[in-house]
Amino acid sequence: MRRKGDLPSKVCETCGLPFSWRKKWERDWDNVRYCSEKCRRNKGGGTA
Repeated sequence: MRRKGDLPSKVCETCGLPFSWRKKWERDWDNVRYCSEKCRRNKGGGTA
């Protein structure tokens, strides 16, 4: 089991906030670009 601080993280392309790896993204982590569905829907709008 990993500690939360040991998980990989990225910066959301829409809102600019950092987000951490989630189990549901396990197989597709390399392609994850947004922290949430809201940010994915608003990908062209700057801040969410």
